[in-house]
Amino acid sequence: MTIAISFLRGINVGGRNKIRMADLRELYVSLGMKNVRSLLQSGNVIFETALTDLTSVKLELEAGIHSAFGLDIQVLLRSSGNFEDIIARHPFSAEQLNEPRKAAVVFLSDAPDSSAVDALRESNPGREVLHAAGRELYVFYTDGMARSKLDNKRIESRLGIIATARNWNTCIKLQRLLAEI
Repeated sequence: MTIAISFLRGINVGGRNKIRMADLRELYVSLGMKNVRSLLQSGNVIFETALTDLTSVKLELEAGIHSAFGLDIQVLLRSSGNFEDIIARHPFSAEQLNEPRKAAVVFLSDAPDSSAVDALRESNPGREVLHAAGRELYVFYTDGMARSKLDNKRIESRLGIIATARNWNTCIKLQRLLAEI
């Protein structure tokens, strides 16, 4: 069995794209997923699947969400091993991790082109510290995420790929849930 984490993009934000986590877990189970667990209301789901091709799992989840809830939601997946690597290779300093709500991992649908990442840095009007590694961006939101202009819309438009962010607190909670499976 493959253990994976799905990150749903743009659900339960600002009263739009509402999905109850109990309903989402039921959907995963109906699609054959095992040990389904969710964290928070933002669409973080840990599960086991007999499928090894995560692209097929992604497509199945997106189709299932559309069928069950009538929503076109992007799903980003990471295997448990990949997620552990993402946590282990973070570039945040100990000082930055003392403010875990300001540290975030932005999960991307594909690895961005380095010139696009450079353009994102150059066009960003804020003081965020940005590091790209594989299919993730690590961002320290110096002035906090709420005030930042470096949001998903800016990231997606500059990089040309799908993105969804989770703060460091959420990532660590997901890591703990993974350890329980």
